Amino acid sequence: MKVPDKHTFKKRGDNMPNGLEIMKAAVDDFKKIQNYMSLAKEENAVKTYAELKREYLVLKTILQTAGVNLTDIDEIKE
Repeated sequence: MKVPDKHTFKKRGDNMPNGLEIMKAAVDDFKKIQNYMSLAKEENAVKTYAELKREYLVLKTILQTAGVNLTDIDEIKE
């Protein structure tokens, strides 16, 4: 029986994203939600806008708590 070498097994968490990747994803989601909010407002989609606003506020809170400066990227400012 052949014994696998030490490079065959991965440690738990080896494929986990790092902090920078997580923050980039959150910022990308924040920008995407803002774009959808603008479209929903333009189309007068009140219920859709309200749901997107909830998601926007959650992402905004997370990013602010993480110390991200939203001054330049927050287009909605609600």
